[in-house]
Amino acid sequence: MGRISNTIELAKVSWSVLKKDRELLWIPVLSFLASIVVLAALLVPAIALLDTSSSSGTGDETSADPALIVIVIVATLAMSIISVFFNGALVAGAYERLSGGDPTVGSAIRRATARIGGLVPWAILTATVGMILRVLRERAGWIGQLLLSGVGFAWELASFLVVPAIVIDEKGAIDGLKTSGGMLRQTWGENIAARVGFGLLGFLAIIPAIALIALMAAVGEAALIVGVIIAVLYVALVVVVMTALNAVFQTALYLYASSGSVPADFADSNLRNSFSAK
Repeated sequence: MGRISNTIELAKVSWSVLKKDRELLWIPVLSFLASIVVLAALLVPAIALLDTSSSSGTGDETSADPALIVIVIVATLAMSIISVFFNGALVAGAYERLSGGDPTVGSAIRRATARIGGLVPWAILTATVGMILRVLRERAGWIGQLLLSGVGFAWELASFLVVPAIVIDEKGAIDGLKTSGGMLRQTWGENIAARVGFGLLGFLAIIPAIALIALMAAVGEAALIVGVIIAVLYVALVVVVMTALNAVFQTALYLYASSGSVPADFADSNLRNSFSAK
């Protein structure tokens, strides 16, 4: 619990940093919009294939499956690229602020674009690992699923600092993974605590939305519709804020792990006591 409460305190410091550059909150919004556009574009051929298979009978239905699988794989890779790129932009903005600069959405995206040679291969690699683990879990028994879940969690821990390594130190995808993995011994406690602590904060933050839906449901159908709309917008805001906070924390953690120096904006925090930099 000590590490979790420590991470929650660091999340508060991350928010104090983020408040200086609230325009960076538009980056997760842009990520969401880009994902919608790509999914909508891929939905058209997917629907066409489904219509073709349903109207042509069993034979063509079988031949359409590989094409649909390809579309799913392309969609997965595209979503990963979008997610990693905009996460890189958030890290770029956080790094600029923690380095004494005054970031904007434009400057953050420009830095991420300059590192696209590392970000895109990393997005493809991490998406591929995720797909392989997902396929293996679907075919494994419960013991295998448990083991593979552990492997997936270990992968998340080892790769937590890859994006900062790429954006800040211009690492490639593989070198970034090696760097992140090398820091795992120093930062594993904070990596785990970050997931639990930020997850706990996110859960607590959406409780009002759940309460609102329950309250509106008791009032009536029309009120429920309004409540759901408000709740969805509120949850979307929570996701945007938590995504940005995680990037700030991720950046500060990487800077301290790599240099041993606490970023000035975290000088009054307990980051120095989080782990021992080697």
